[in-house]
Amino acid sequence: MSLSSIPPELLVAVCVAALLLALVQTARLAFTRWLPRHRIAVARAAGADGELRAEPLLRAQGYAVVARQAPVSYDVAVDGEPFEIALRADFLLERDGRRYVAEVKTGRLAPRLETSATRRQLLEYRVAFDVDGVLLVDVDAGRVHSLEFPSHAPGGVDEPRVGWLLWLALGAGLGLGASAVEGRLHPPHAGDIRGGSDVDGGATTIVPGTTARPSAGISPVRP
Repeated sequence: MSLSSIPPELLVAVCVAALLLALVQTARLAFTRWLPRHRIAVARAAGADGELRAEPLLRAQGYAVVARQAPVSYDVAVDGEPFEIALRADFLLERDGRRYVAEVKTGRLAPRLETSATRRQLLEYRVAFDVDGVLLVDVDAGRVHSLEFPSHAPGGVDEPRVGWLLWLALGAGLGLGASAVEGRLHPPHAGDIRGGSDVDGGATTIVPGTTARPSAGISPVRP
């Protein structure tokens, strides 16, 4: 079949369909690329709005703003080589001579510590910033949460083990003290002293007021 035998109307329909398919595919690719950027832009706009609403809330609770979008960097050793990590926090604050780093969250899930991303972000702030505490600002709820993360000293002794060692040392001290007091209150008498000598496996016991009897296998010494 040659093209001349195909009706012109059919050729036009096929060309239009191919053009529409190409346009749809191009639009789909463009939308796929645009959507993440749009979400980031919306998140940034929401974050900026949240920071604007958070600042009066922080000031009302006595926090003074030291820096906004405070930058910091820290090094992580990767196979012995330093790897620098840079990040920014929403606020660096001060109150009563103490310094805090604050993260502002909006929405339903982000301000909750059950959200692992929020929890890990705040923990990283505690490691990266030289501050006295970390604040989580829930703008929608109008609350400022102060967080304290546990610190573990490398190579430290577990607290339960230290407790047992202290109790053991205290018991030993009390025992030695009781023995010393008992020795002072009841000193040993001369009549309570028993002497013994080993000769060829035998032993002689001397009791005051009695005659010493040799043990088996030992001949008495005659004057």
